[in-house]
Amino acid sequence: MITVAHLCSLLVAACPDREDPVTEPFLNRPQISLATARRLVDAAVAHGASAGAPVAVAVSDAAGNLVASARMDDAPLGAMRLASDKAYTCALWQMASGDLQDSSQPGGDDWGVTSTEGGRIIVYAGGLPIFAGGVLAGAIGVSGGTGAQDGECALAAVAAALPEG
Repeated sequence: MITVAHLCSLLVAACPDREDPVTEPFLNRPQISLATARRLVDAAVAHGASAGAPVAVAVSDAAGNLVASARMDDAPLGAMRLASDKAYTCALWQMASGDLQDSSQPGGDDWGVTSTEGGRIIVYAGGLPIFAGGVLAGAIGVSGGTGAQDGECALAAVAAALPEG
């Protein structure tokens, strides 16, 4: 019988250059803080207001769990759910939500993807993954305007709230 301790010792032997190969990748994973999530939400809302597009914004962690969100006055009532699901999609797929639009059409490689994950996979523009040091830290989803407006709000938010990258 292999014990956890034995398995860990095998991993340590296989990775001699790492201090703790079992926990190190998990402890050093970047995360979206609440403060950063709020900055992203505020920046997306500001861009939506300046563009005349009332939007809803959701920021998730790397697992797609909601960290912060807001729905502007006059944004469509369904926009909040779509924004949250766009962020969820980006966290799970580690790509922009709109990147799945063409391949998810009938006959495409990802046909049927929108019916997975309880219907939460969204293939419209407006969602972006957020990476830190090449590792997924979270995602942002924007909905309520046109696809182009949603995408612009997400890009503007990342550029304004995360100027270092």
